[in-house]
Amino acid sequence: MVDPKAPTLSVSRQCRLLSIQRSSYYYKPKPIKAENLKLMRLIDEQYLKEPTWGSRSMRNHLRRLGYKINRKRVQRLMRLMGIEAIYPKPKTSRPHPAHKVYPYLLRNLTIERPNQVWASDITYIPMGHGYMYLVAVMDWYSRKVLAWRVSNTMDTDFCVEALKEAIRRFGTPEIFNTDQGSQFTSEAFTGVLKAHDINISMDGRGRCQDNIFIERLWWTLKYHYIYLRSFDNGAELRKALRGWFSFYNKERFHQALDNLTPDEVYYGLLHPFVEAA
Repeated sequence: MVDPKAPTLSVSRQCRLLSIQRSSYYYKPKPIKAENLKLMRLIDEQYLKEPTWGSRSMRNHLRRLGYKINRKRVQRLMRLMGIEAIYPKPKTSRPHPAHKVYPYLLRNLTIERPNQVWASDITYIPMGHGYMYLVAVMDWYSRKVLAWRVSNTMDTDFCVEALKEAIRRFGTPEIFNTDQGSQFTSEAFTGVLKAHDINISMDGRGRCQDNIFIERLWWTLKYHYIYLRSFDNGAELRKALRGWFSFYNKERFHQALDNLTPDEVYYGLLHPFVEAA
């Protein structure tokens, strides 16, 4: 799709017009062994069920499935996937010295309207011949997915792009909550939030409940859609996700939302089963 020899459009401009990252165009993925891809898929599935499992538990789980694997290999694959066990970390844990970490602002907060709190997170997506990463921006009150991006690297750019799109289309929230991942603590990401006077909130390290709604989104997406299909490339994945997120926002009702869809709650639409007075 990108023509590096185009006389009037630079590669950077073409990438912006196609809504893809320039880093994705230049990135040359290293081939991954089929066995590692299978192991990563199994780790991802089990991690959604048991996010408190670390490399030791994952190693034992894979061994019970018949794979001869040591802990170092599991650790390497989990790092590649961008996941780690969720458990209370020691207070001596320190974030990257160049990145400021912000306090968690949602404790005991009543969330009662759209655009009061947004949240974002990144997840690993298994592919037929590789893997990619997905970031989403969600409105907490309605569970509506406001924007998303996929990338073949764990860089910051695709997170910033999703954030900017959400703000451009839906305005700004009062609070934006993320985990303490380097993508979200970066100046590129927090700078956008500060430029729009958005209060920044970050999960406590190892607090799996702090961003629970978007974690549930990942479980639903993967078990109801991703794991039932195979995608050979990023274009196929993007097309599929575009359709699924449209279905999720417009058609998939939630019991927790009184059987309304995220769009119906976000836009304040009348309950479809209640007649107007």
